[in-house]
Amino acid sequence: MIDPELKERFDAYIRSKGLRRTSQRDVIVEAAFSTDEHFTAEQLWEMARRIDPTASRATLYRTIALLVESGLLREIDLGRDQKYYDPNFVDHPHHNHLICVDCGKVVEFEDEHIELLFDCITRRLGFRPTKKSMRVEACCDQLRREGMCPNLIEMRLGKRGKPRKTVA
Repeated sequence: MIDPELKERFDAYIRSKGLRRTSQRDVIVEAAFSTDEHFTAEQLWEMARRIDPTASRATLYRTIALLVESGLLREIDLGRDQKYYDPNFVDHPHHNHLICVDCGKVVEFEDEHIELLFDCITRRLGFRPTKKSMRVEACCDQLRREGMCPNLIEMRLGKRGKPRKTVA
């Protein structure tokens, strides 16, 4: 179930753009915020079609753009060849991503020291940040220690399109 406040924020945003609420938009918004996993547009379309098989791909792309413009959904770069979307920035606007280059596992993390560092660097260089993001690529210890990792096995079996996410 989608948070009613989030739904109202989106409804207010689309009204401000002179657009109307539609059942297909509602389905796409519900699908986007029914998970805390990162997803591609194609994965979101699959989730939306499970709710309503008539969901339109064109409406999906327009709705994703509106969700990103409204600040409810964030487009992120996970170091792959496609765009991913993160529905977790509304509740955790200052989180960052640690990505295993071997197995593709994604760990979300927040740290007050990083926020302070971002603030110090940008102010020292004469900037005021409008949006911050950090992506750290690294090798996970489990693969190095044990020689195998469940995420690597899944990735090699062809499930690479959907990175596994954990929260630190």
